[in-house]
Formats: sequence, C-alpha cells, structure tokens
Amino acid sequence: MDFFLTALLQGLCFSGIGLGIYISMKIFNIPDITTDGSYTLGGVVTAIMLTNHLPSYLVLPAVVVAGAIAGALTGLIHTKLKINALLAGILVMTALYSINLTIMGRSDLPLVNTPTLFNLVNITADPNQNSFWILIVFVVFITLLIGYLLKTDFGIAMRATGNSESMIKALGVNTDRMKIIGLALANALTAVSGYLITQFQGFADMNMGIGIVIVGLGSVIIGETLINWFSITSVWLSLAVVLLGAVVFQLVLALTLSIGVDANLLKLVTAVFVLLIVSLPKISFQKS
Repeated sequence: MDFFLTALLQGLCFSGIGLGIYISMKIFNIPDITTDGSYTLGGVVTAIMLTNHLPSYLVLPAVVVAGAIAGALTGLIHTKLKINALLAGILVMTALYSINLTIMGRSDLPLVNTPTLFNLVNITADPNQNSFWILIVFVVFITLLIGYLLKTDFGIAMRATGNSESMIKALGVNTDRMKIIGLALANALTAVSGYLITQFQGFADMNMGIGIVIVGLGSVIIGETLINWFSITSVWLSLAVVLLGAVVFQLVLALTLSIGVDANLLKLVTAVFVLLIVSLPKISFQKS
C-alpha cells in the first residue's frame, strides 16, 4: 500500500509539470522542450538554497523566478529571433544543463539533515500522510491561482492567443508578449515540480530532468482524453482533470513495477503507455 501511496505523492509533485505542459501545449500550441531543463533548474536551486541554510520562505520564490526566466528566454528566442519553438526549447534546455551543473558544482546534491517543506510542517505523525496533506494544500493553492488567472481578462487573452492568434492580434493584443509570459508561467510551474520532488526524494540530480517532459505530456494527454470523453468546458475542471492525469500516470507506472516488470524497462513502459493513450481515442474514432 505504501508503494502506491508513494506513487500518489509523486503524482502530486509532478502536478506542476502537468499544468505547465497544459499551458504551453494546449493553450499556446507550443511544444516546449525547455521542461527538461527548467525542472532540473528548480531542483538545483532548491537543493543549493536549502543546503546553504537560506530562509525556507525564499526558496519557492527563487525557484519560480528561475523557471520563469528559463521559459521567457525560450519565448524571446521564438518570438523575437523567429526561431522554431521546438528548436528554441532545445537550445535553452541544452544551455540549462551547463547552468545547472555550474550552480550545483557536482552531479548530485543530497539534502542530508536539511530541513525541507515536508519536515518543517507537521500535520500528522505519519511521514507519508504528512507529505500527502502538505502536497494537497500546495497543489490546490497552485490550481486555484492558475484557474483564477485563466478566468481573468489577461487569461482570456492568453487562451485566445492560442486559439486564434490573428484574431486576437487584430484586437490590439501583443501576441509575442503573451507567448513569452505563457512560456515563463509554464516553466515556473515546471520548476515548482522540481522544487517539490527534490525535497520529497531528498536530493537533486543533474539527470533528474531527462525525459521528464513525457511525464507532463502523459498527464496532459490523459487529462485531455477525459476532457473529450466528458465534454468538459470549465477551466477549473480541465485543470483538475490534468492533475488527475498526473496522479493516474504515476499510479499506472507503480502498478507496472508491482507486477514484476524490470525497473530498467520503466522508460520503455512509459513510452508505450503514452503511445496507447494517444492512439486509443483515434482508433476508437476510426472504428466508429
């Protein structure tokens, strides 16, 4: 049971990635690969600040700003230099590897005897349950914040930029600025996932971001499938379903390991699972 509880906790930690990919890919239609680098950046900034005993209340703002800068750089390269969004993300992600290594100074950094979010706040005596309630409060707060933003006039302009760029541009909205802010927001959320998972697992690692984009993509695809099945139009429900997708994704991987699949094949299983999620609705549609 603890095995699946850990998967549930990891799913909640990855909720920021799910929301970030949802904003970049589903709202702005931009395939952003910066995710791999900004996720690691969030973990690296968290580990460095905590091990240097900087005030805990400064860590999260620093992580958000670092992730936002990474996303904004991708947006600037894409909009101002007119470089393909996918290539812009790859360039920033590649640069972030060196930046992350320079900041951390080593390939991994453990948080040994370091106060973290999960031991500073004690809601219950059980560590896993304590982490669960902390994450629930954290994720609900972020979701409410993003949901409120997307319902404002500014958020509506963001969504309109992705739906019909030419129309919203005709109304006088600076679409380049919208894309830059959107990618900054998406990568800030991704960095928050790095902030959470680093404290949850107790270390930051240079390779923690490799392939992490598929976790967010899988979460969004699961969410999008449910949104289409149930014809969900509410912004709040859409965000909640994406969060559910992040949890379901981790639970499926946990189930895969629990039935005896070799852990070395986990990335392969992840890729096949995402492929099935993507192809299943299309196969069903073709049959009908």
